[in-house]
Amino acid sequence: MVGLQGSGKSTWVARHLARTHTVVSKDHWPNARRRESRQRRVVAELLAAGARVVVDNTNPAPADRAPLIAAARDAGVPVRAVWMDTPAELCLARNEVREGRARVPLQGVFATRARFLPPTTAEGFDRIDVVRGGAPDGA
Repeated sequence: MVGLQGSGKSTWVARHLARTHTVVSKDHWPNARRRESRQRRVVAELLAAGARVVVDNTNPAPADRAPLIAAARDAGVPVRAVWMDTPAELCLARNEVREGRARVPLQGVFATRARFLPPTTAEGFDRIDVVRGGAPDGA
């Protein structure tokens, strides 16, 4: 998954992939140290065990996506990106109504937007699906 906070990634995953894939997200470990290294280890272990995996994080830049692509390549499985191409204004509005830890500080959303580069096949993706307009149902 690729997209800003509030773009609809988790909703889309729940509706389209959660029944067929193991969902990995750093949000599952809010208090863990070294969440990035933990995610890499968990993804590699799941792929090695033959699981279908979806990584539900922002993954805003090629450097963030590269270790995940490499893990899939090491496991010999195809790599797909689903880019939630949602207007930043809608992401911010959705984030505003979140409660507790689910709400991302505005600085975090702006920092992600500043780093964001759309995924490309040149990074190693076999396929890139774009969900436009912010409809979490994939419309």
